[in-house]
Amino acid sequence: MGQKVHPKGLRLGVLYNWDSRWFFSNKKAYREALLSDVKIRDMLMKKLSYTAVKRAINKITLIIYSVKPGMIIGRGGKGLEDVRNFISMYLKIGKKGKNLPVGRQEGKLEIKIEPVKKPYLDAYYVAQSIAEKLIRNFPHRSVIHNSMNRVREAGAKGVKIQVSGRIAGAEISRREKYFDGTIPASTIREDVDFAKYPALTKSGYIGVKVWIAR
Repeated sequence: MGQKVHPKGLRLGVLYNWDSRWFFSNKKAYREALLSDVKIRDMLMKKLSYTAVKRAINKITLIIYSVKPGMIIGRGGKGLEDVRNFISMYLKIGKKGKNLPVGRQEGKLEIKIEPVKKPYLDAYYVAQSIAEKLIRNFPHRSVIHNSMNRVREAGAKGVKIQVSGRIAGAEISRREKYFDGTIPASTIREDVDFAKYPALTKSGYIGVKVWIAR
Protein backbone atom coordinates (compact mmCIF):
# COMPACT_ATOMS: atom_id res chain seq x y z
CA MET A 1 0.00 0.00 0.00
CA GLY A 2 2.86 2.37 0.78
CA GLN A 3 4.02 2.23 -2.85
CA LYS A 4 0.60 2.76 -4.46
CA VAL A 5 -1.31 5.26 -2.31
CA HIS A 6 -0.51 8.97 -2.26
CA PRO A 7 1.01 9.65 1.21
CA LYS A 8 -0.98 12.86 1.72
CA GLY A 9 -4.24 11.47 0.32
CA LEU A 10 -4.00 8.56 2.78
CA ARG A 11 -3.75 10.99 5.73
CA LEU A 12 -6.28 13.64 4.66
CA GLY A 13 -8.57 14.54 7.53
CA VAL A 14 -6.28 12.78 10.04
CA LEU A 15 -3.02 14.76 9.85
CA TYR A 16 -3.46 17.06 6.85
CA ASN A 17 -6.11 19.53 5.73
CA TRP A 18 -7.34 19.92 2.16
CA ASP A 19 -5.49 22.40 -0.10
CA SER A 20 -8.86 23.75 -1.28
CA ARG A 21 -11.28 24.50 1.56
CA TRP A 22 -14.81 25.16 0.34
CA PHE A 23 -18.03 23.38 -0.65
CA PHE A 24 -20.64 23.99 -3.37
CA SER A 25 -23.89 22.00 -3.50
CA ASN A 26 -24.37 23.13 -7.12
CA LYS A 27 -22.56 20.58 -9.36
CA LYS A 28 -21.70 23.14 -12.05
CA ALA A 29 -20.31 25.64 -9.53
CA TYR A 30 -18.32 22.86 -7.85
CA ARG A 31 -16.74 21.85 -11.16
CA GLU A 32 -15.89 25.43 -12.11
CA ALA A 33 -14.44 26.25 -8.66
CA LEU A 34 -12.31 23.10 -8.66
CA LEU A 35 -10.89 23.84 -12.13
CA SER A 36 -10.29 27.48 -11.13
CA ASP A 37 -8.39 26.43 -7.99
CA VAL A 38 -6.18 24.02 -9.93
CA LYS A 39 -5.29 26.72 -12.47
CA ILE A 40 -4.61 29.36 -9.78
CA ARG A 41 -2.37 26.91 -7.92
CA ASP A 42 -0.49 25.96 -11.11
CA MET A 43 0.06 29.61 -12.05
CA LEU A 44 1.34 30.54 -8.59
CA MET A 45 3.50 27.39 -8.38
CA LYS A 46 5.36 28.55 -11.50
CA LYS A 47 5.73 32.11 -10.21
CA LEU A 48 6.06 31.70 -6.44
CA SER A 49 5.51 28.76 -4.08
CA TYR A 50 2.77 26.31 -3.18
CA THR A 51 -0.68 27.63 -2.34
CA ALA A 52 -3.84 26.73 -0.42
CA VAL A 53 -7.22 28.16 -1.47
CA LYS A 54 -10.23 28.95 0.75
CA ARG A 55 -13.58 30.08 -0.67
CA ALA A 56 -16.53 31.67 1.09
CA ILE A 57 -19.54 33.61 -0.24
CA ASN A 58 -18.04 36.35 -2.45
CA LYS A 59 -14.62 35.89 -0.85
CA ILE A 60 -11.48 33.96 -1.83
CA THR A 61 -8.48 33.54 0.49
CA LEU A 62 -5.13 32.48 -0.96
CA ILE A 63 -2.52 31.20 1.51
CA ILE A 64 0.93 31.26 -0.11
CA TYR A 65 3.66 29.26 1.65
CA SER A 66 7.16 30.50 0.88
CA VAL A 67 10.73 30.01 2.13
CA LYS A 68 11.48 33.67 1.31
CA PRO A 69 8.24 35.64 1.90
CA GLY A 70 10.10 38.97 1.62
CA MET A 71 10.78 38.34 -2.07
CA ILE A 72 7.04 37.87 -2.73
CA ILE A 73 5.98 40.93 -0.71
CA GLY A 74 8.66 43.17 -2.29
CA ARG A 75 9.49 46.74 -1.37
CA GLY A 76 6.52 48.49 0.14
CA GLY A 77 4.30 45.51 -0.73
CA LYS A 78 4.68 46.06 -4.50
CA GLY A 79 5.29 42.36 -5.18
CA LEU A 80 2.19 41.35 -3.24
CA GLU A 81 0.13 43.92 -5.13
CA ASP A 82 1.38 42.47 -8.44
CA VAL A 83 0.26 38.99 -7.31
CA ARG A 84 -3.14 40.39 -6.31
CA ASN A 85 -3.58 42.07 -9.72
CA PHE A 86 -2.44 38.92 -11.51
CA ILE A 87 -5.00 36.72 -9.70
CA SER A 88 -7.77 39.35 -9.89
CA MET A 89 -7.40 39.56 -13.68
CA TYR A 90 -7.68 35.78 -13.97
CA LEU A 91 -10.74 35.56 -11.70
CA LYS A 92 -12.66 38.34 -13.46
CA ILE A 93 -11.87 37.88 -17.16
CA GLY A 94 -12.06 34.71 -19.26
CA LYS A 95 -10.28 33.95 -22.52
CA LYS A 96 -12.88 35.76 -24.61
CA GLY A 97 -13.12 38.75 -22.27
CA LYS A 98 -16.40 37.58 -20.72
CA ASN A 99 -17.15 37.41 -17.03
CA LEU A 100 -16.45 33.94 -15.65
CA PRO A 101 -19.28 31.76 -14.23
CA VAL A 102 -20.44 30.96 -10.70
CA GLY A 103 -17.38 29.05 -9.48
CA ARG A 104 -15.11 32.02 -10.24
CA GLN A 105 -17.29 34.92 -9.14
CA GLU A 106 -15.93 38.36 -8.48
CA GLY A 107 -15.56 39.13 -4.81
CA LYS A 108 -13.05 40.01 -2.13
CA LEU A 109 -9.59 38.55 -2.63
CA GLU A 110 -7.44 38.08 0.47
CA ILE A 111 -3.80 36.97 0.19
CA LYS A 112 -1.81 35.65 3.15
CA ILE A 113 1.92 34.89 3.09
CA GLU A 114 2.98 32.08 5.44
CA PRO A 115 6.75 31.55 5.94
CA VAL A 116 8.21 28.02 5.82
CA LYS A 117 10.44 28.00 8.91
CA LYS A 118 12.27 24.73 8.16
CA PRO A 119 12.54 24.42 4.35
CA TYR A 120 14.41 21.11 4.47
CA LEU A 121 11.44 19.50 6.22
CA ASP A 122 9.25 20.52 3.28
CA ALA A 123 9.16 17.87 0.53
CA TYR A 124 8.19 20.31 -2.25
CA TYR A 125 11.11 22.63 -1.50
CA VAL A 126 13.58 19.71 -1.42
CA ALA A 127 12.22 18.22 -4.68
CA GLN A 128 12.35 21.63 -6.39
CA SER A 129 15.94 22.33 -5.25
CA ILE A 130 17.10 18.88 -6.49
CA ALA A 131 15.34 19.39 -9.84
CA GLU A 132 16.91 22.83 -10.33
CA LYS A 133 20.40 21.40 -9.74
CA LEU A 134 19.77 18.50 -12.12
CA ILE A 135 18.77 21.02 -14.80
CA ARG A 136 22.16 22.71 -14.28
CA ASN A 137 23.95 19.34 -14.79
CA PHE A 138 25.10 18.85 -11.20
CA PRO A 139 26.08 15.20 -10.41
CA HIS A 140 22.80 13.63 -9.30
CA ARG A 141 24.21 11.37 -6.56
CA SER A 142 26.05 14.16 -4.74
CA VAL A 143 23.00 16.44 -5.04
CA ILE A 144 20.68 13.78 -3.57
CA HIS A 145 23.03 12.76 -0.73
CA ASN A 146 23.63 16.41 0.16
CA SER A 147 19.86 17.04 0.24
CA MET A 148 19.25 13.95 2.40
CA ASN A 149 21.94 15.06 4.87
CA ARG A 150 20.31 18.49 5.17
CA VAL A 151 16.87 16.93 5.68
CA ARG A 152 18.22 14.72 8.47
CA GLU A 153 20.06 17.66 10.07
CA ALA A 154 16.75 19.59 10.09
CA GLY A 155 15.34 16.89 12.39
CA ALA A 156 13.57 14.47 10.03
CA LYS A 157 13.00 10.88 11.13
CA GLY A 158 13.72 9.64 7.61
CA VAL A 159 13.85 10.61 3.94
CA LYS A 160 13.41 8.79 0.64
CA ILE A 161 14.27 10.32 -2.75
CA GLN A 162 13.51 8.76 -6.12
CA VAL A 163 14.69 9.99 -9.54
CA SER A 164 13.54 8.45 -12.80
CA GLY A 165 14.28 9.15 -16.47
CA ARG A 166 17.45 9.53 -18.52
CA ILE A 167 19.60 10.21 -15.47
CA ALA A 168 22.96 11.84 -16.28
CA GLY A 169 22.11 11.72 -19.99
CA ALA A 170 21.96 7.90 -20.16
CA GLU A 171 20.55 6.36 -23.36
CA ILE A 172 18.15 4.11 -21.44
CA SER A 173 15.91 5.58 -18.76
CA ARG A 174 16.07 4.08 -15.28
CA ARG A 175 14.87 4.61 -11.73
CA GLU A 176 17.06 5.16 -8.68
CA LYS A 177 15.92 5.24 -5.04
CA TYR A 178 17.84 6.58 -2.06
CA PHE A 179 16.93 6.06 1.62
CA ASP A 180 18.09 7.47 4.93
CA GLY A 181 16.28 6.72 8.20
CA THR A 182 12.77 5.27 8.29
CA ILE A 183 9.72 6.09 6.12
CA PRO A 184 6.65 4.24 7.51
CA ALA A 185 4.55 4.74 4.39
CA SER A 186 1.50 2.75 5.60
CA THR A 187 1.29 4.24 9.12
CA ILE A 188 -1.53 6.80 9.02
CA ARG A 189 -0.48 8.61 12.22
CA GLU A 190 3.04 9.19 10.82
CA ASP A 191 3.61 12.69 9.44
CA VAL A 192 4.98 11.88 5.97
CA ASP A 193 5.30 14.82 3.58
CA PHE A 194 5.42 13.98 -0.14
CA ALA A 195 6.06 15.97 -3.32
CA LYS A 196 7.10 15.42 -6.93
CA TYR A 197 8.77 17.85 -9.31
CA PRO A 198 9.82 17.49 -12.98
CA ALA A 199 13.31 18.51 -14.11
CA LEU A 200 13.58 19.31 -17.83
CA THR A 201 17.20 18.50 -18.71
CA LYS A 202 18.91 18.42 -22.12
CA SER A 203 18.24 14.66 -22.31
CA GLY A 204 14.54 14.98 -21.41
CA TYR A 205 12.45 15.02 -18.26
CA ILE A 206 13.73 13.55 -15.00
CA GLY A 207 11.06 13.03 -12.36
CA VAL A 208 12.00 13.77 -8.75
CA LYS A 209 9.92 12.36 -5.86
CA VAL A 210 10.60 13.10 -2.20
CA TRP A 211 9.17 11.52 0.95
CA ILE A 212 10.05 13.07 4.36
CA ALA A 213 8.99 11.53 7.70
CA ARG A 214 8.88 14.62 9.89
